[in-house]
Amino acid sequence: MAEKSQRLSHIDWMRGLACVLMFQTHCYDSWLSPEARKTAFFHVSQLGGTFPAPLFVFLAGVSFALVTDRLRAKGASRNAIARTTIRRSAEIFGLALLFRLQEFALGYPWSPWTDLLRVDVLNILGLSMMLMGVLCWFTGEGSGEVAVAERVRRRTILAAFSTATFVALLTPPLWTTYRPHWLPWPLESYINGVHTFDKPQPWLFPLFPWSAFAFVGLGVGLLLLSAYARKHADAGVAALGGAGILACAASVWFDRIPVQLYAVYDYWHSSPEFFLMRCGLLLIVLFLVYAWCRWGWAQKGFSPIIQLGNTSLLVYWAHIEFVYGRFSILPKGKCSIATASLGLLTIFLAMLALSVIRTRTKGALAKVWQARSAAARAAGASPAAGS
Repeated sequence: MAEKSQRLSHIDWMRGLACVLMFQTHCYDSWLSPEARKTAFFHVSQLGGTFPAPLFVFLAGVSFALVTDRLRAKGASRNAIARTTIRRSAEIFGLALLFRLQEFALGYPWSPWTDLLRVDVLNILGLSMMLMGVLCWFTGEGSGEVAVAERVRRRTILAAFSTATFVALLTPPLWTTYRPHWLPWPLESYINGVHTFDKPQPWLFPLFPWSAFAFVGLGVGLLLLSAYARKHADAGVAALGGAGILACAASVWFDRIPVQLYAVYDYWHSSPEFFLMRCGLLLIVLFLVYAWCRWGWAQKGFSPIIQLGNTSLLVYWAHIEFVYGRFSILPKGKCSIATASLGLLTIFLAMLALSVIRTRTKGALAKVWQARSAAARAAGASPAAGS
């Protein structure tokens, strides 16, 4: 039980870190004036913004591994696992569509109707989770037997990493020379993020390459649940951190070799080398967060980062309107660095308060529900109830 709690705290800490980086990226991007956007400060702040989306999608894969492994340990069949996981994935995708509808309604009449069909990170999270559910169905029957469960886990790890590699290798041509022009733009946008423009947009979140981060997370999560990693947790996570360093080095090496596999090569947006670099950085962050939670002060008392990670979907949803939306707490595109930083602190504290309220309200409602259920069971079991 303690091992499970510690493992979840690592995930929540990484989600919380992604939330903090997301806040600072969005706040400075929305509020800073044109003059402030020319400074090195702004460019460094946006560099940190390259982490939140890969972290969120990667952690969705890790969480998916925890869920499927727990269901498999209970003896659930692959059909039951697929139903449970795909249903939850569909809920996430439905929330993504609802979020887009909310953004359109609050931005009306200035928001174009095409924003309703924009591919955002929640959309790709839901679809990626559905695809992971399908992959887990193909990799074998669920079972509580240790030997069988290990074989299923190994097959799923291999399939997850193979799928991630396949997606990364297909991304460059699907963005350039082999774009699926024959699809309507809303569907093509899910493939390469073209939206209504004449070429794919790097600020959108199409399946290629973003779903690959989820499959890497699935593989990493299952590696952390393997028999070896359960017995040697520190060594297992350290090995992943080392693999991350090697992946970063390999990314640089592949980028420098003269052989080119693609007619159009764009390292910073669509190349497999850049994907490899980001995966390496995610593994390094995983190791650092594990070390911080394992030997540091991450779980000493109240942790704002873990708290935000517990409610990452809620704070993602809420903060957008107060940063980019109609209810922005500061004038967009008109603030100095100092003013925007004060606004960032306000957003952080407000989202932390919202997260705490959500957690405590959810806990209180759960206790009320449990009390009523217990009372109903007691009433049903009493002689008076049967008379």
